[in-house]
Order: sequence, then structure tokens, then C-alpha cells
Amino acid sequence: MEQQRLEQQLAFLLELDKLKNVYRQTMVLHEDRQENDAEHSFHLALMAAVLAEHAKEPVNVQHVMQMVLIHDAVEVDAGDTYAYDAAGNADKRERELKAADRIFALLPEDQAAEYRSLWDEFEARETAEAKFANALDRIQPMLLNYKKGGISWIRHGITEEQARNRNCAIVSDGSDTIGALCEEIIEAAKREGMLQ
Repeated sequence: MEQQRLEQQLAFLLELDKLKNVYRQTMVLHEDRQENDAEHSFHLALMAAVLAEHAKEPVNVQHVMQMVLIHDAVEVDAGDTYAYDAAGNADKRERELKAADRIFALLPEDQAAEYRSLWDEFEARETAEAKFANALDRIQPMLLNYKKGGISWIRHGITEEQARNRNCAIVSDGSDTIGALCEEIIEAAKREGMLQ
């Protein structure tokens, strides 16, 4: 029984190693390449630990960290859908639900339920932890993109309105301080010609 449990856990962990090959539109700061999902999730977990004091409501930091580490697991199957891709976002939810059913089922039953619950909680954005996790998930690519000269906004012709509508309300829902940062980034990006 213990051996079977370990084998299931390892199967899940090895499957999620594929996140290292799921590339996002966000560029990493110190190289000329796109960030992958594993790097993104690591960065969010670190942000959760460092920035927890800025959450709108008190949060369980470990819970937020677990949530952000698992939030993109479905992209092993569903791929990363660019935030501003209307066509890709049309069937994103369906693709991700199907992926969640398969990927979390690799785990032993109790852990499958626990990790699927974390993913569902993140998606629902109802708890203080989920709101803060989502705030971090929105601000991290904005921050990197801004610091990289707005490269992906420019490449895709993203407007100030698109960036604000996609991000700032959700960021502010999880943190007033980081919500203000969202607005500051957009205003600076607009002034500097990064956003149309």
C-alpha cells in the first residue's frame, strides 16, 4: 500500500515536471527568453511569502504558497493561454477542467481531493487566500513585463484599457497596496509608450 502511494505521488510529481516546458508570453528579466510555468509558480510562491503582509485580509501563507504552486498544473495538458487571447480564452475553462480531472487523479485519492480543491479554490477567487493568490498571479507578469520594457504588450499591441481591465480589479481584490502598484505600472507603461 505504501509503495503504491509513493508511486502515485512520484507519477504526479514527474508529470508536473512538464511545466518546465510550458512557456508563457512573459519574458524573464535577465535573459532573452520566455518564462516557463515552473518558474512562474516558483516566483509566485516566493512573492506569497515575502508580500503576505500586503494581503487585504490576513492569509495563511502556506496555503497561498500551495495554491500558487498548483494553480497552473492543468497547463501540462491545456497549455498556457495568453491573457489577451480572446479565441484561446473561449474554451480555456473546458480544456483546464479536463486537464484537472486527469492530472490530479494521478495522486492517491486523499491528495487528489486536496490538490484539486486547492486548484478549484484558486479558480473561484472567493477566499482571502485565493484572492491574494490571484492578485500575485496578475501582478507578477505585469511587473516582469514592465521591467523588460513592455515587450509582450508591445508585441501584441495591448492597450492601457485591456491591461487595466484584465488585471487591476482582481489585484485590488486581494491587496490594496498591490492594487495601487498595478495602477502605477499601467500609468508608467502608458507614459513610456509600452501600452497603446
